[in-house]
Amino acid sequence: MGKGEIHLLKTAHVSEKSVKEVEEAINEIEPDVVAVELDLPRYKSLKGEETEISVKDILKGNVFIFLFQMLLSYLQNRIGADLGVEPGAEMKKAIELAEEKDIEVALIDRDIRITMKRLWHQMTLREKLKMISSLVLGALGFGKQKEIDIDEITEDDTIEMLVSEFEKFSPNAAKVLIDERDAYLASNLLKEAKKEKKVLGVIGAGHGEGVKNYLQNYEEIPPLKQLTQIPKSRKYLKAIGILIPLSIIGLFGYLVFAGKPLSVILTALGYWFLINGSLAAIATLLARGHPLSIATAFSFAWLTSLSPFLAAGWFAGMAEAYVRKPTSQDFNLLKDAEKLSELMNNNLFKVILVAAAANVGSIIGTFIGAYILLKFAGIDVETLIPF
Repeated sequence: MGKGEIHLLKTAHVSEKSVKEVEEAINEIEPDVVAVELDLPRYKSLKGEETEISVKDILKGNVFIFLFQMLLSYLQNRIGADLGVEPGAEMKKAIELAEEKDIEVALIDRDIRITMKRLWHQMTLREKLKMISSLVLGALGFGKQKEIDIDEITEDDTIEMLVSEFEKFSPNAAKVLIDERDAYLASNLLKEAKKEKKVLGVIGAGHGEGVKNYLQNYEEIPPLKQLTQIPKSRKYLKAIGILIPLSIIGLFGYLVFAGKPLSVILTALGYWFLINGSLAAIATLLARGHPLSIATAFSFAWLTSLSPFLAAGWFAGMAEAYVRKPTSQDFNLLKDAEKLSELMNNNLFKVILVAAAANVGSIIGTFIGAYILLKFAGIDVETLIPF
Protein backbone atom coordinates (compact mmCIF):
# COMPACT_ATOMS: atom_id res chain seq x y z
CA MET A 1 0.00 0.00 0.00
CA GLY A 2 3.01 2.30 0.07
CA LYS A 3 3.88 4.65 2.91
CA GLY A 4 0.57 6.47 2.98
CA GLU A 5 -1.58 6.87 6.07
CA ILE A 6 -5.35 6.73 6.40
CA HIS A 7 -7.16 8.42 9.28
CA LEU A 8 -10.93 7.94 9.55
CA LEU A 9 -13.27 10.52 11.05
CA LYS A 10 -16.79 9.19 11.58
CA THR A 11 -19.43 11.92 11.48
CA ALA A 12 -23.19 12.45 11.59
CA HIS A 13 -24.45 14.38 8.58
CA VAL A 14 -26.72 16.58 10.73
CA SER A 15 -24.49 17.22 13.73
CA GLU A 16 -22.93 20.49 14.89
CA LYS A 17 -20.54 18.39 16.97
CA SER A 18 -19.28 16.68 13.80
CA VAL A 19 -18.56 20.06 12.21
CA LYS A 20 -16.26 20.94 15.13
CA GLU A 21 -14.62 17.50 15.02
CA VAL A 22 -13.78 18.00 11.34
CA GLU A 23 -12.00 21.25 12.12
CA GLU A 24 -10.10 19.68 15.01
CA ALA A 25 -9.06 16.63 12.94
CA ILE A 26 -7.73 18.70 10.03
CA ASN A 27 -5.74 20.97 12.35
CA GLU A 28 -4.35 18.05 14.37
CA ILE A 29 -3.59 15.53 11.59
CA GLU A 30 -2.52 18.06 8.92
CA PRO A 31 -3.44 15.70 6.07
CA ASP A 32 -2.21 15.89 2.48
CA VAL A 33 -5.66 14.85 1.29
CA VAL A 34 -9.11 15.40 2.76
CA ALA A 35 -11.28 12.62 1.35
CA VAL A 36 -15.00 13.32 1.76
CA GLU A 37 -18.00 11.02 1.41
CA LEU A 38 -19.32 12.88 -1.61
CA ASP A 39 -19.69 12.36 -5.34
CA LEU A 40 -19.46 15.12 -7.96
CA PRO A 41 -23.20 15.99 -8.11
CA ARG A 42 -23.45 16.33 -4.31
CA TYR A 43 -20.15 18.23 -4.19
CA LYS A 44 -21.52 20.77 -6.69
CA SER A 45 -24.72 21.00 -4.68
CA LEU A 46 -22.82 21.76 -1.47
CA LYS A 47 -20.79 24.38 -3.33
CA GLY A 48 -24.04 26.04 -4.41
CA GLU A 49 -23.58 25.33 -8.10
CA GLU A 50 -26.81 25.05 -10.09
CA THR A 51 -27.56 21.74 -11.78
CA GLU A 52 -29.01 21.72 -15.27
CA ILE A 53 -32.04 19.47 -15.59
CA SER A 54 -33.98 17.95 -18.45
CA VAL A 55 -37.55 17.12 -17.51
CA LYS A 56 -37.84 14.95 -20.61
CA ASP A 57 -34.84 12.88 -19.56
CA ILE A 58 -36.22 12.46 -16.03
CA LEU A 59 -39.61 11.35 -17.34
CA LYS A 60 -37.99 8.97 -19.83
CA GLY A 61 -36.25 7.23 -16.95
CA ASN A 62 -37.73 5.63 -13.86
CA VAL A 63 -39.67 8.44 -12.15
CA PHE A 64 -40.07 6.27 -9.05
CA ILE A 65 -36.28 6.29 -8.51
CA PHE A 66 -36.19 10.09 -8.75
CA LEU A 67 -39.18 10.43 -6.42
CA PHE A 68 -37.55 8.02 -3.97
CA GLN A 69 -34.33 10.05 -3.99
CA MET A 70 -36.16 13.34 -3.44
CA LEU A 71 -38.10 11.93 -0.48
CA LEU A 72 -34.87 10.68 1.11
CA SER A 73 -33.28 14.10 0.63
CA TYR A 74 -36.32 15.87 2.07
CA LEU A 75 -36.39 13.74 5.22
CA GLN A 76 -32.68 14.35 5.82
CA ASN A 77 -33.22 18.09 5.34
CA ARG A 78 -36.11 18.05 7.79
CA ILE A 79 -34.06 16.27 10.45
CA GLY A 80 -31.31 18.82 9.92
CA ALA A 81 -33.78 21.68 10.27
CA ASP A 82 -35.14 20.22 13.53
CA LEU A 83 -31.59 20.07 14.88
CA GLY A 84 -30.59 23.46 13.53
CA VAL A 85 -27.84 21.99 11.32
CA GLU A 86 -27.56 22.00 7.54
CA PRO A 87 -27.33 18.40 6.23
CA GLY A 88 -23.79 17.74 5.05
CA ALA A 89 -22.47 20.71 7.03
CA GLU A 90 -19.45 18.70 8.21
CA MET A 91 -18.55 17.81 4.61
CA LYS A 92 -18.91 21.43 3.58
CA LYS A 93 -16.66 22.48 6.47
CA ALA A 94 -14.06 19.87 5.50
CA ILE A 95 -13.96 21.20 1.92
CA GLU A 96 -13.77 24.84 3.04
CA LEU A 97 -10.90 24.17 5.46
CA ALA A 98 -9.03 22.08 2.91
CA GLU A 99 -9.28 24.88 0.35
CA GLU A 100 -8.17 27.47 2.90
CA LYS A 101 -5.10 25.38 3.79
CA ASP A 102 -4.41 24.40 0.16
CA ILE A 103 -5.07 20.72 0.93
CA GLU A 104 -6.17 18.39 -1.86
CA VAL A 105 -9.84 17.37 -1.74
CA ALA A 106 -10.83 13.89 -2.94
CA LEU A 107 -14.42 12.85 -3.68
CA ILE A 108 -14.57 9.19 -2.71
CA ASP A 109 -18.27 8.25 -2.82
CA ARG A 110 -20.11 6.54 -5.65
CA ASP A 111 -22.25 8.65 -7.96
CA ILE A 112 -25.67 8.99 -6.30
CA ARG A 113 -27.42 8.25 -9.60
CA ILE A 114 -25.67 4.88 -9.88
CA THR A 115 -26.44 4.10 -6.23
CA MET A 116 -30.14 4.85 -6.69
CA LYS A 117 -30.38 2.76 -9.86
CA ARG A 118 -28.61 -0.18 -8.23
CA LEU A 119 -30.81 0.25 -5.15
CA TRP A 120 -34.03 0.14 -7.16
CA HIS A 121 -32.83 -2.88 -9.12
CA GLN A 122 -31.80 -4.88 -6.05
CA MET A 123 -34.89 -4.24 -3.92
CA THR A 124 -37.82 -6.63 -4.11
CA LEU A 125 -41.30 -5.28 -4.88
CA ARG A 126 -42.22 -5.77 -1.22
CA GLU A 127 -39.17 -3.80 -0.10
CA LYS A 128 -39.92 -1.00 -2.57
CA LEU A 129 -43.51 -0.66 -1.37
CA LYS A 130 -42.41 -0.82 2.26
CA MET A 131 -39.66 1.77 1.78
CA ILE A 132 -41.74 4.22 -0.26
CA SER A 133 -44.72 3.98 2.10
CA SER A 134 -42.41 4.64 5.07
CA LEU A 135 -40.87 7.64 3.31
CA VAL A 136 -44.26 9.05 2.35
CA LEU A 137 -45.64 8.61 5.87
CA GLY A 138 -42.48 10.15 7.29
CA ALA A 139 -42.75 13.10 4.90
CA LEU A 140 -46.36 13.63 5.98
CA GLY A 141 -45.36 13.52 9.65
CA PHE A 142 -46.93 10.17 10.52
CA GLY A 143 -45.24 7.40 12.45
CA LYS A 144 -43.51 7.27 15.78
CA GLN A 145 -41.78 10.47 16.80
CA LYS A 146 -38.59 9.75 18.68
CA GLU A 147 -36.27 12.20 20.41
CA ILE A 148 -32.92 12.17 18.64
CA ASP A 149 -29.72 12.37 20.67
CA ILE A 150 -27.42 13.36 17.83
CA ASP A 151 -24.30 12.96 19.98
CA GLU A 152 -25.00 9.22 20.21
CA ILE A 153 -25.27 8.73 16.45
CA THR A 154 -21.51 8.41 16.01
CA GLU A 155 -21.15 5.91 18.86
CA ASP A 156 -20.20 2.44 17.56
CA ASP A 157 -22.87 0.58 19.55
CA THR A 158 -25.60 2.93 18.40
CA ILE A 159 -24.51 2.75 14.77
CA GLU A 160 -24.31 -1.05 14.89
CA MET A 161 -27.86 -1.15 16.22
CA LEU A 162 -29.16 1.27 13.56
CA VAL A 163 -27.46 -0.63 10.73
CA SER A 164 -28.82 -3.92 12.09
CA GLU A 165 -32.36 -2.51 12.17
CA PHE A 166 -31.99 -1.17 8.62
CA GLU A 167 -30.82 -4.58 7.40
CA LYS A 168 -33.93 -6.16 8.93
CA PHE A 169 -36.16 -3.52 7.32
CA SER A 170 -34.67 -3.96 3.85
CA PRO A 171 -31.70 -6.34 3.40
CA ASN A 172 -31.21 -5.49 -0.27
CA ALA A 173 -31.34 -1.75 0.35
CA ALA A 174 -28.79 -2.09 3.15
CA LYS A 175 -26.48 -3.98 0.81
CA VAL A 176 -26.50 -1.20 -1.79
CA LEU A 177 -26.61 1.83 0.50
CA ILE A 178 -24.16 0.55 3.11
CA ASP A 179 -22.12 -2.54 2.15
CA GLU A 180 -21.36 -1.62 -1.47
CA ARG A 181 -20.49 1.95 -0.57
CA ASP A 182 -18.27 0.77 2.30
CA ALA A 183 -16.23 -1.11 -0.30
CA TYR A 184 -16.27 1.82 -2.72
CA LEU A 185 -15.16 4.32 -0.06
CA ALA A 186 -12.40 2.01 1.20
CA SER A 187 -11.13 1.41 -2.35
CA ASN A 188 -10.82 5.14 -3.03
CA LEU A 189 -9.18 5.79 0.33
CA LEU A 190 -6.57 3.13 -0.47
CA LYS A 191 -6.03 4.67 -3.90
CA GLU A 192 -5.24 8.03 -2.29
CA ALA A 193 -2.98 6.46 0.33
CA LYS A 194 -1.00 4.59 -2.34
CA LYS A 195 0.24 7.99 -3.51
CA GLU A 196 2.22 8.00 -0.23
CA LYS A 197 0.02 10.72 1.22
CA LYS A 198 -1.56 11.25 4.61
CA VAL A 199 -5.31 10.92 4.04
CA LEU A 200 -8.13 12.06 6.30
CA GLY A 201 -11.34 10.24 5.39
CA VAL A 202 -14.45 12.14 6.48
CA ILE A 203 -17.26 9.58 6.29
CA GLY A 204 -20.68 9.00 7.81
CA ALA A 205 -20.65 7.01 11.03
CA GLY A 206 -22.79 4.29 9.44
CA HIS A 207 -19.87 3.44 7.14
CA GLY A 208 -17.17 3.54 9.83
CA GLU A 209 -16.97 -0.14 10.77
CA GLY A 210 -17.50 -1.42 7.22
CA VAL A 211 -14.82 0.84 5.72
CA LYS A 212 -12.40 -0.07 8.51
CA ASN A 213 -12.92 -3.79 7.84
CA TYR A 214 -12.32 -3.34 4.11
CA LEU A 215 -9.15 -1.32 4.76
CA GLN A 216 -7.85 -4.15 6.92
CA ASN A 217 -8.94 -6.81 4.41
CA TYR A 218 -8.51 -4.90 1.15
CA GLU A 219 -8.27 -8.12 -0.90
CA GLU A 220 -12.01 -8.58 -0.27
CA ILE A 221 -12.95 -5.29 -1.99
CA PRO A 222 -14.83 -6.05 -5.23
CA PRO A 223 -13.59 -4.39 -8.45
CA LEU A 224 -14.91 -0.82 -8.82
CA LYS A 225 -16.31 -1.74 -12.22
CA GLN A 226 -18.55 -4.27 -10.49
CA LEU A 227 -19.71 -1.68 -7.94
CA THR A 228 -20.48 0.97 -10.58
CA GLN A 229 -22.17 -1.20 -13.15
CA ILE A 230 -25.70 -0.05 -13.87
CA PRO A 231 -27.84 -3.20 -13.79
CA LYS A 232 -29.96 -4.05 -16.77
CA SER A 233 -33.66 -4.68 -16.38
CA ARG A 234 -34.43 -8.27 -15.54
CA LYS A 235 -35.41 -10.26 -18.61
CA TYR A 236 -38.55 -11.67 -17.02
CA LEU A 237 -39.75 -8.14 -16.18
CA LYS A 238 -39.20 -7.06 -19.77
CA ALA A 239 -41.07 -10.16 -20.91
CA ILE A 240 -43.98 -9.39 -18.57
CA GLY A 241 -44.00 -5.77 -19.80
CA ILE A 242 -44.43 -7.04 -23.36
CA LEU A 243 -46.72 -10.00 -22.65
CA ILE A 244 -49.36 -8.01 -20.75
CA PRO A 245 -50.12 -5.54 -23.59
CA LEU A 246 -50.01 -8.37 -26.15
CA SER A 247 -52.43 -10.40 -24.02
CA ILE A 248 -54.83 -7.46 -23.83
CA ILE A 249 -54.65 -6.95 -27.59
CA GLY A 250 -55.13 -10.71 -27.97
CA LEU A 251 -58.31 -10.54 -25.88
CA PHE A 252 -59.74 -7.83 -28.11
CA GLY A 253 -58.77 -9.95 -31.12
CA TYR A 254 -60.52 -12.95 -29.58
CA LEU A 255 -63.71 -10.95 -29.15
CA VAL A 256 -63.60 -10.04 -32.85
CA PHE A 257 -62.77 -13.49 -34.24
CA ALA A 258 -65.11 -15.28 -31.83
CA GLY A 259 -67.95 -13.52 -33.60
CA LYS A 260 -69.05 -11.41 -30.64
CA PRO A 261 -71.60 -8.74 -31.54
CA LEU A 262 -70.17 -5.31 -32.38
CA SER A 263 -72.05 -3.85 -29.42
CA VAL A 264 -70.23 -6.23 -27.05
CA ILE A 265 -66.84 -5.36 -28.55
CA LEU A 266 -67.52 -1.62 -28.34
CA THR A 267 -68.78 -1.99 -24.77
CA ALA A 268 -65.62 -3.89 -23.82
CA LEU A 269 -63.50 -1.18 -25.44
CA GLY A 270 -65.49 1.47 -23.60
CA TYR A 271 -64.90 -0.26 -20.26
CA TRP A 272 -61.19 -0.51 -21.05
CA PHE A 273 -61.00 3.19 -21.90
CA LEU A 274 -63.01 4.32 -18.87
CA ILE A 275 -61.34 2.08 -16.28
CA ASN A 276 -57.79 2.92 -17.36
CA GLY A 277 -58.53 6.58 -17.91
CA SER A 278 -60.51 7.07 -14.70
CA LEU A 279 -57.95 5.44 -12.41
CA ALA A 280 -55.03 7.29 -14.03
CA ALA A 281 -56.97 10.56 -13.78
CA ILE A 282 -57.98 9.97 -10.14
CA ALA A 283 -54.36 9.19 -9.22
CA THR A 284 -53.23 12.37 -10.99
CA LEU A 285 -55.91 14.34 -9.16
CA LEU A 286 -54.75 12.94 -5.80
CA ALA A 287 -51.22 14.05 -6.74
CA ARG A 288 -52.65 17.58 -7.09
CA GLY A 289 -52.07 17.59 -10.83
CA HIS A 290 -53.25 20.41 -13.08
CA PRO A 291 -56.59 19.84 -14.88
CA LEU A 292 -54.68 19.55 -18.16
CA SER A 293 -52.57 16.73 -16.69
CA ILE A 294 -55.67 14.99 -15.34
CA ALA A 295 -57.33 15.20 -18.75
CA THR A 296 -54.14 13.95 -20.43
CA ALA A 297 -53.87 10.97 -18.08
CA PHE A 298 -57.54 10.13 -18.72
CA SER A 299 -57.13 10.40 -22.51
CA PHE A 300 -53.92 8.41 -22.95
CA ALA A 301 -54.02 5.73 -20.24
CA TRP A 302 -56.03 3.27 -22.34
CA LEU A 303 -53.50 3.53 -25.18
CA THR A 304 -50.31 3.40 -23.10
CA SER A 305 -51.57 0.24 -21.41
CA LEU A 306 -51.52 -1.45 -24.81
CA SER A 307 -47.88 -0.57 -25.48
CA PRO A 308 -44.73 -1.65 -23.59
CA PHE A 309 -42.96 1.49 -24.87
CA LEU A 310 -45.40 4.14 -23.66
CA ALA A 311 -46.41 5.26 -20.18
CA ALA A 312 -49.37 7.32 -19.04
CA GLY A 313 -47.05 9.07 -16.60
CA TRP A 314 -44.88 10.39 -19.41
CA PHE A 315 -47.84 12.10 -21.09
CA ALA A 316 -49.30 13.39 -17.82
CA GLY A 317 -45.87 14.52 -16.61
CA MET A 318 -45.15 16.39 -19.84
CA ALA A 319 -48.55 18.11 -19.58
CA GLU A 320 -47.75 19.11 -15.99
CA ALA A 321 -44.31 20.36 -17.08
CA TYR A 322 -45.95 22.42 -19.84
CA VAL A 323 -48.07 24.18 -17.22
CA ARG A 324 -45.56 24.38 -14.34
CA LYS A 325 -42.41 24.98 -16.41
CA PRO A 326 -39.89 23.65 -13.84
CA THR A 327 -36.39 25.16 -13.93
CA SER A 328 -32.94 24.35 -12.58
CA GLN A 329 -33.79 26.60 -9.64
CA ASP A 330 -36.71 24.29 -8.78
CA PHE A 331 -34.30 21.35 -8.75
CA ASN A 332 -31.90 23.12 -6.39
CA LEU A 333 -34.72 24.31 -4.13
CA LEU A 334 -36.13 20.79 -4.08
CA LYS A 335 -32.84 19.37 -2.81
CA ASP A 336 -32.92 21.88 0.06
CA ALA A 337 -36.63 21.52 0.97
CA GLU A 338 -37.16 21.30 4.74
CA LYS A 339 -40.94 21.70 4.94
CA LEU A 340 -43.71 19.66 3.37
CA SER A 341 -45.16 22.82 1.85
CA GLU A 342 -41.83 23.50 0.10
CA LEU A 343 -41.88 20.01 -1.30
CA MET A 344 -45.48 20.07 -2.49
CA ASN A 345 -45.25 23.57 -3.98
CA ASN A 346 -42.10 22.81 -5.96
CA ASN A 347 -42.84 22.71 -9.69
CA LEU A 348 -40.40 19.90 -10.45
CA PHE A 349 -41.65 17.73 -7.60
CA LYS A 350 -45.22 18.24 -8.84
CA VAL A 351 -44.23 17.03 -12.30
CA ILE A 352 -42.51 13.91 -10.93
CA LEU A 353 -45.33 13.17 -8.49
CA VAL A 354 -47.95 13.50 -11.23
CA ALA A 355 -45.98 11.21 -13.56
CA ALA A 356 -45.54 8.56 -10.87
CA ALA A 357 -49.20 8.76 -9.80
CA ALA A 358 -50.51 8.47 -13.36
CA ASN A 359 -48.35 5.40 -13.91
CA VAL A 360 -49.65 3.74 -10.75
CA GLY A 361 -53.26 4.51 -11.67
CA SER A 362 -52.77 3.16 -15.18
CA ILE A 363 -51.12 -0.05 -13.91
CA ILE A 364 -54.02 -0.71 -11.54
CA GLY A 365 -56.45 0.11 -14.36
CA THR A 366 -54.72 -2.37 -16.66
CA PHE A 367 -55.25 -5.29 -14.28
CA ILE A 368 -58.86 -4.37 -13.51
CA GLY A 369 -59.52 -3.78 -17.20
CA ALA A 370 -57.99 -7.15 -18.08
CA TYR A 371 -60.31 -8.83 -15.57
CA ILE A 372 -63.34 -7.18 -17.22
CA LEU A 373 -62.16 -8.20 -20.70
CA LEU A 374 -61.84 -11.80 -19.60
CA LYS A 375 -65.42 -11.67 -18.40
CA PHE A 376 -66.54 -10.26 -21.78
CA ALA A 377 -64.62 -13.04 -23.52
CA GLY A 378 -66.58 -15.59 -21.48
CA ILE A 379 -63.46 -16.86 -19.72
CA ASP A 380 -63.94 -17.95 -16.12
CA VAL A 381 -61.20 -15.95 -14.36
CA GLU A 382 -61.34 -18.15 -11.27
CA THR A 383 -60.27 -21.20 -13.27
CA LEU A 384 -57.08 -19.40 -14.34
CA ILE A 385 -55.96 -18.95 -10.74
CA PRO A 386 -54.16 -22.11 -9.54
CA PHE A 387 -55.19 -21.70 -5.87
